[in-house]
Amino acid sequence: MNLIEQAKDLGFVAMGFSRPGEPLFFDRFCAWIAAGKQGEMDWMQKHLDLRKNPARLLEGCQTVISLAYPYSQKKPCTPEGFSAARYSEPRKIDYHDRLRKLTKILGRAVKQQYPGAKTRVCIDSAPILERSFAYCSGIGFIGKNNMFIIPGHGSFLFLAEILTTASIPYPDNEFMKSQCGSCTKCIDACPTGALESPYSVNASKCLSYLTIEKSGIVGDDTGRKMGNCFFGCDVCQEVCPWNDDVPDGALSDLATRWGGPIPQEMLASWAEELLDLSDEQFRSRYGETALARPGREGMLRNLCVGLGNSGDPSVVPVVMRCFDEDSPTIREHAAWALARLAASRGDL
Repeated sequence: MNLIEQAKDLGFVAMGFSRPGEPLFFDRFCAWIAAGKQGEMDWMQKHLDLRKNPARLLEGCQTVISLAYPYSQKKPCTPEGFSAARYSEPRKIDYHDRLRKLTKILGRAVKQQYPGAKTRVCIDSAPILERSFAYCSGIGFIGKNNMFIIPGHGSFLFLAEILTTASIPYPDNEFMKSQCGSCTKCIDACPTGALESPYSVNASKCLSYLTIEKSGIVGDDTGRKMGNCFFGCDVCQEVCPWNDDVPDGALSDLATRWGGPIPQEMLASWAEELLDLSDEQFRSRYGETALARPGREGMLRNLCVGLGNSGDPSVVPVVMRCFDEDSPTIREHAAWALARLAASRGDL
């Protein structure tokens, strides 16, 4: 069985090959960093020398294998309609761990086919421009929303790479030209204007960054634009025509996952649960899921915003409990939620 067939058996929808070296769009990435478009994600500006040449991540690297793995197209939702970004898949272990296990299986297959070869698996954390190499491998194109799109599979995809010292032969790749045409639906729909122009995203404005990566206050305008999504944002993908044939709208609940009932069904009940947990208990309970990324403080902040946007006066007691927290961030968002709830009742 060849590598591509093995990859498909493991659930990957595409596999491509390219050579290491300075990736396409590296200069654009450096200009993006210089303009501060990465927000507080300082780690993105580190190790530019490694990003410039992935061969430095694995001595003797001869081939970069790019892989695409689909995540659920079902939006995780609570019964009252609050949602999280699809990639989070709250029922499952964090995607880094799941993909690393699958990709390592392929890495072992490479070693079996090319005795003496070395491999290194990269899952969204190594300093490598993964979309550039996926594009160079010919498996898809980069859309105006900056997402990697594979025709027939859309953009709800994780990317992974295997660096190897094996010189794997492959036919010359033809770059897949952008197939966005004149469409600007993603740019027009972006809630915060983070998509400032085609193929250009200001991460510091993006709801995914603001609700997951950024610490501290999200701000009144951002809070309102979050609406009923308390973790991340999929709007630019939801409106993309390349995802039209991907099942959408069938909701998956947030009530259960592997190993237990986490999180609670209703947003208010979940906030109550988090309020009863210490930071250590939160890490123990949520640490193996994508929802752990913002930490307990970040999640309570986001839930306060969601409760404020709910317009439901029954959540006021839960919001009031947030004022007992030591975190000024949580208390400030609790105050925001109360003001928002009061405004929705016409009290202000």
